[in-house]
Amino acid sequence: MSLELPDHGVDSPLLIRVSGADRPRLTRDLLTLLGAAGAVLEDMEQLVVRERLTLDVLVRLDGAADGLVRDILYWGFTHDLTVDFERVQAHSTRALLPRHAVTVLGRPLSPATLAAVADAIAETGGNIDRIVRLATEPVTAYDLVVIADDVDAMRLRLVEVSRAHGIDIAVQVNGLERRAKRLVVMDVDSTLIRDEVIELLAEEASCGAAVQEITARAMAGQLDFEASLRERVRLLKGLDLAAIERARTPIRLTPGARTFVRTLHRLGFAVAIISGGFTQFTDALKAELELDHAYANTLEVVDGVLTGEVKGPIIDRARKAVLLAEIAGAEGVPLSQTVAIGDGANDLDMLAAAGLGIAFNAKPMVRQRADTTVSVPYLDAILFMLGIRGVDVERTEPTEETALR
Repeated sequence: MSLELPDHGVDSPLLIRVSGADRPRLTRDLLTLLGAAGAVLEDMEQLVVRERLTLDVLVRLDGAADGLVRDILYWGFTHDLTVDFERVQAHSTRALLPRHAVTVLGRPLSPATLAAVADAIAETGGNIDRIVRLATEPVTAYDLVVIADDVDAMRLRLVEVSRAHGIDIAVQVNGLERRAKRLVVMDVDSTLIRDEVIELLAEEASCGAAVQEITARAMAGQLDFEASLRERVRLLKGLDLAAIERARTPIRLTPGARTFVRTLHRLGFAVAIISGGFTQFTDALKAELELDHAYANTLEVVDGVLTGEVKGPIIDRARKAVLLAEIAGAEGVPLSQTVAIGDGANDLDMLAAAGLGIAFNAKPMVRQRADTTVSVPYLDAILFMLGIRGVDVERTEPTEETALR
């Protein structure tokens, strides 16, 4: 029997697609048949979704394919599999084109939302090469590998889609540099933790409203950070060490924080915090989460009481970027392989200096200037922006409210 195959010529490779219920040894069986026919394997890819197999194998044959096709069809019939054959072009016209990773996060991600993402890519001349689901918890996340025609235009359209649909989208070069990230540096207040530490101290000093007003203006970039910090610290003059300890008690980790840090460590990342807050709090966080580095300002204490002053140089916007570079140097990591995460104006230089700057539930001016944004309230969702799949995430306790045990 002669079988007609759609082709690009008799010498072109043969694409074999097998689909059906997954079970052991199917891949082995197909490869055994190919080996017996003297086929040369050029490419292979397999995907299983809800126990349904799709296996693509690209081969070259020295002789006619009829005998092999009959054998594979019979094998597929006896295993209740669907088998399709197609002759394809000898060489890929897209193999060497650069790819970008478009990571989409949402809670949830509807078909209509993903259609809008795909439409934005197509409108700007791009083509989706592959789609991989990264996670379903705590958010739904997909990685789209895209051959982009105009990356800048695609980014702009995807920003519009992100705003219109309330989702997060990151666009990165899908190469070694993305996978080689090895250092993550975070802000602390409203990033690693849900609180603003100076406001907790202000409650102890009965000046909460005044401090909150100054903090809001500083984080929005309306005030010089150093001047505003010194002004707020002076309002704390006279607090004793017992008050500092009381302020530590209600601190809450951002949901997913323990999972985030533990997963990064297991994957070989160094993890650091750089805070405009105070060492009296960050030292405890460093010990609790087993962080690799921690930098913050130090409240001056004399005779067990706060003097209202800060010891040493202030960690402000510029200093955060300098410390990021110092930590990267100490870890032997180039800045291109670093990730910085923050929410406020004093994080902007650090976000700009890192290989990837992420605005996490950030102020509008920070979202506009960061490489990408994450607006869901789960710190571990950032793992998916790094291309880490949900199966590789090391989940910890279900509740992550308590920062310091």
